[in-house]
Amino acid sequence: DEDSDSSKPVSYKDRRREAHTQAEQKRRDAIKKGYEELQYIVPTCQNTEQLGSTKLSKATVLQRSIDYIQFLVQQKKKQEEDLDSLRKEVMALKIMKANYEHIVKTHQNTPMHGQNQVSDEVKFQVSFNATISVANFAELSACVFSWLEEYCKPQSLREVCLGILRQVNNQLNH
Repeated sequence: DEDSDSSKPVSYKDRRREAHTQAEQKRRDAIKKGYEELQYIVPTCQNTEQLGSTKLSKATVLQRSIDYIQFLVQQKKKQEEDLDSLRKEVMALKIMKANYEHIVKTHQNTPMHGQNQVSDEVKFQVSFNATISVANFAELSACVFSWLEEYCKPQSLREVCLGILRQVNNQLNH
């Protein structure tokens, strides 16, 4: 065929036809490659039943791609809403923290700190009197143990002891 082609001069019309055929083939190959890539990338196109050479139609590939893109858009919107909600929550927590820090500073800087508050001794007496029953020894001992576990935690006792020591120190120094 090459010999016969070289002996005849190729007309302008034939060259145009050949160029058009090649361009059309290139376009078809690009479209085919695009569909293959979509089918590979889109998860819903990959989950087809493996029945020999069952191939998804181009319309099915396009529809599943559209559905998947819509799903991704919805997921993105939901994640953006969640992120916005979390940002608002963080901002609210920061504001609350700042307010609590301000309250603590205000109370610490108050010269009468602790004078108008109910003393720990009174709190212990009130909790003790409300919790303890003296109807009989078994009930008394059960109530005392329960009260000790509830109200006499090491941190609470430490705070009471430190408060008493401060009071004694102040009384001795004045």
